Amino acid sequence: MQRRYLSASAGNSKTLNHRRWSVKQVTKSNFKSSLDEFRTSIESSDFVALSLQNTGSYAAAWHRVSAIDTPQTSYLKAKYAAERYQIFQFALCPFSLRGSKLTVHPYNFYLYPRDELKLGMPSYSFSCQASRLTAMAREGFDFNTCIYEGISYLSREQESASKFLSGNPILPDPITVPSSPSTVADTVFVGRIRSRVKSWRQSCIDSSSKTGDDDLVSSLRKLVLGSEQYGSRLCLTIDVCSERQVQLILEMLTEFSGDVVPLLVASKSRGTQAVRTVFMSSKEDKDLFKRELQDLENEENQRVRGFREVVDLISSSQKPVVSQNYLSDFTSIHAKFLGPLPSNVDDFSSSLSSAFPNFVDLSQLMKEISPLSNISNLPAAMSSLNRFFAPVDVEVANQGCAANPDEGNQMHGQNVVMISQLFAKLSTIQKSDKSPARSNEDLQALDSAEHANSITSNDENVKVWSKNSRRVSSENLVFIWGLSKKMTAAMLKNVLQKSHAVFAQEFDVKYLDRSCAVVLFWESGSSETFLREVNNEEQLVGSLREMVAEGLRVAGYETYRRACRLGFWEADLAEALDKTLESSDTDRDLDTKPSDISWSSELTINFDEL
Repeated sequence: MQRRYLSASAGNSKTLNHRRWSVKQVTKSNFKSSLDEFRTSIESSDFVALSLQNTGSYAAAWHRVSAIDTPQTSYLKAKYAAERYQIFQFALCPFSLRGSKLTVHPYNFYLYPRDELKLGMPSYSFSCQASRLTAMAREGFDFNTCIYEGISYLSREQESASKFLSGNPILPDPITVPSSPSTVADTVFVGRIRSRVKSWRQSCIDSSSKTGDDDLVSSLRKLVLGSEQYGSRLCLTIDVCSERQVQLILEMLTEFSGDVVPLLVASKSRGTQAVRTVFMSSKEDKDLFKRELQDLENEENQRVRGFREVVDLISSSQKPVVSQNYLSDFTSIHAKFLGPLPSNVDDFSSSLSSAFPNFVDLSQLMKEISPLSNISNLPAAMSSLNRFFAPVDVEVANQGCAANPDEGNQMHGQNVVMISQLFAKLSTIQKSDKSPARSNEDLQALDSAEHANSITSNDENVKVWSKNSRRVSSENLVFIWGLSKKMTAAMLKNVLQKSHAVFAQEFDVKYLDRSCAVVLFWESGSSETFLREVNNEEQLVGSLREMVAEGLRVAGYETYRRACRLGFWEADLAEALDKTLESSDTDRDLDTKPSDISWSSELTINFDEL
């Protein structure tokens, strides 16, 4: 890529200092009014950038996604973190790019799971990482605002469950598949209920034509027939003992669909405790009743969704979503706002694409530009781009006063503006490099054509890059543990070189955490030879025999895969591998295909971060 060095300013509105932008802070007190404003912002924008602030990212060093991970193990690590940690801040920035002008609408939403409807959802239980909370406190994060004013929410699956827990009658779905063949007991049950409904329906028809009866006679008639009132309409409640009876009753009631509407009365166990039939005086009355039910359901849904209203707005807009870390961000979004995460990456990608078909993984876009291929920090990436001539003039379209550095709350959500800026600059650089003229509509194609393909288990290349990396098959890796705590990678490599002839070939050693190292054999087949020799302890000789006697253990990549799949997220990788080897699990692993990984000489763990 040809480099264009900066020789002019980027505009006269604001500099690229990310601490200056005004970000609208949204809590439950101003959420309703901000929702309408956010809807307008999305409609007038072409993209939506997002940035999440979670209560943690990984509980142990080896839980972090690294270069040795396949798409499946990367997903399982992200899944574990998404289910474990809570989102406290959800920053969003609808934006559009016209030439060199970037128009942004930044919002920062405070979230906190709160069971406001007393339904047992969402769960109060979540984990916190001390180092993450400490960093948030240093940045001036207001935990009181988050806990007391944070916006609650329900996922789509939880919303469906809440319909049964709210106590409101539910309009059943149309019957498309008939029930299984009836038994004698079914026939007797349906006949008895049909006779009861016929008598009740006829009394409803008669009562509408008989206006001369006094209140006592009318009340006695209702009492005898079991008729009740649902609002201003007559109804009949039929108790049921099973979902089978519900199905039989609903099928039978299709005979009276012209003037009878069935409703389901939910039980506390999320089943159905009764079917309530409501009499309609006319077709117009029936249409009005269904509209009333739909309006009531919509009102209830809006009340329980909370922040998920925002997520649904983004989803329905079909606008490309720009994220700095696709896997981490979208596993959290799926777990909190869509439903439980699937067990494998292919199902996750399929489920996610139904809600967010267009997205841009900014980390992948950055890798196409040489100076950014090894940078994951936003300020560093912005600084590195100064070598290119890519002017971006930023305009904040949100209403409100400019940010004051002395007001800590205005500083939250700045990353989402930086993501918008970085995407704009990268798009400008790519546009100028590929063609002299490229429309804004062409930029939107970036999401599907170049940078938004979700990861799948069939991907050969893991989307983790390191400096000076080389491609290698995962089958060439061997995990080794049971070592002295004082042994460094260099010491271990030196010991291994003297222990067996297989180490005469080129190999490398890196620690993944304090308990376990990984040995990489560059020669195909060497890993199998080493594993076979160690597992045949009787034929071992020399220092390798001594190391095994002192507790040395080894395993291939398949054991690591299984540890992630079985959820053995122990603090030490060695303990997780031990549990995996002792496990009697025989289920077939979905991710058995060898994958290429990017091995780097700089693939090391900073133990100061643990």
